[in-house]
Amino acid sequence: MKKGELVEGIVKKISFPNKCEVITAEGESVYVKNGLIGQEVSVRVLKKRHGVCEGDIIKVIKPADNELLPPACPHFNECGGCTYQNLSYEDQIALKEGQLREIFEEVLPERAFTEVWEGVKRSPKQFEYRNKMEFSFGDLYKDGPLSLGMHKRGSFYDVVPVLSCKIVDEDYRKILNETLMFFRGVNATYFHKIRHEGYLRHLLVRKAVATGEILIDLVTTASMNFESGYADEGAMLNAYKDCLLSLTLDGRIVSVLHTKNDSVADTISDEGTDILYGQDYFHEELLGLKFKISPFSFFQTNSLGAELLYDTAREFIGDAIKEGATVYDLYSGTGTIAQVLSPAAGHVIGVEIVEEAVEAAKVNAMLNGLANCDFIAGDVLKALDDVTEKPDFIVLDPPRDGIHPKALEKIIDYSVDRMIYISCKPTSLARDLKVLQARGYRVERMCAVDMFPGTVHVESIALLQRMSNTRSKVITPDVEL
Repeated sequence: MKKGELVEGIVKKISFPNKCEVITAEGESVYVKNGLIGQEVSVRVLKKRHGVCEGDIIKVIKPADNELLPPACPHFNECGGCTYQNLSYEDQIALKEGQLREIFEEVLPERAFTEVWEGVKRSPKQFEYRNKMEFSFGDLYKDGPLSLGMHKRGSFYDVVPVLSCKIVDEDYRKILNETLMFFRGVNATYFHKIRHEGYLRHLLVRKAVATGEILIDLVTTASMNFESGYADEGAMLNAYKDCLLSLTLDGRIVSVLHTKNDSVADTISDEGTDILYGQDYFHEELLGLKFKISPFSFFQTNSLGAELLYDTAREFIGDAIKEGATVYDLYSGTGTIAQVLSPAAGHVIGVEIVEEAVEAAKVNAMLNGLANCDFIAGDVLKALDDVTEKPDFIVLDPPRDGIHPKALEKIIDYSVDRMIYISCKPTSLARDLKVLQARGYRVERMCAVDMFPGTVHVESIALLQRMSNTRSKVITPDVEL
């Protein structure tokens, strides 16, 4: 196969997270994204490196036997937000189960894996489960009308107005539509990624499941470069706020914000936020605990799924945390796990590198009347040097790339009898499990929680038991962070 060549074949395998192997009639392999096992597809070869061909699916010649036609979401074929809206939820779970088995059976002997593996737990809701969405402004096609929604699949520029998105509820869809109609009506410009000019950038919407509170944040550049028909920017934004507040919603808007961001990167960066209405936070509740959440602070995007995840962690831990025990919650974020475990512990110490998250964790602990939680801002590798109190139990919930090898060695040196490892990227967990097992830990229980239906992502959780005081040789992962 050569670059630019069109080939036909059948999708035979999908490896995590979205690597589809297409086998041609000649028996050659080309790797693509966004396929389903059993599809007959036409593929354009994009590159060939070290004998491995990669390409894009140009056309599905014949659908898979289990493919949903039409897909569950009307935007699926254009929007890049989801991958599996063309599969039933049962088939999504089966696919993720197979991928996780492939990953973890390389780390654990097959028999050992079968003994500890407890399967994939389903999200309590397949649809309308997200409590946070970051929509982008742009145009549907080059020089087309203003659009607001998700980036088109395979495109860095085009934006699909996902007015019927299935992973958020009707309130999100109403807010999205009202925002789009308002700014089309005032002939607003959007921030152009090449020219670095324009006004509208993102719309951030967060809604709590338990309380129904809604936070809306309009993100723009600092310079308004169009005539809106209003006296000034303030008058225009006040009118926009009034339009939002006039909506009939199931939830309740408690916050309308305006954030300025002049960064050239296509990410939300807070360079100053004004309150247009209400407050700059909202409240959510998980497992009987209250959480105060600011616009940009981390919080699991599936509230009901997070309850299932943390309840699973609590079940795995069982009575491993003795009365008066010291628990380390490393990579603690806003301190959710720390607070869930605090009633069973004597002292919980959370370590998190994002200072805003640490401050939020402190506020939330006070909100819940938890006096035995302390949170430290800093990198786990360095911050632990200043903590004199040694742990009896450790909870690990690192970012997607897993734990830095040196930090993992430091964690292992505490020699706690048990620890919990929660991972949003199973390949990172598998890599770190190799080191942990080589240093005397054994996996006791393991499962996954599908926090992100319709997508390739899944959370994994493992309970580890220390088997020996004998120090094995240091293992350095072969994957750089």
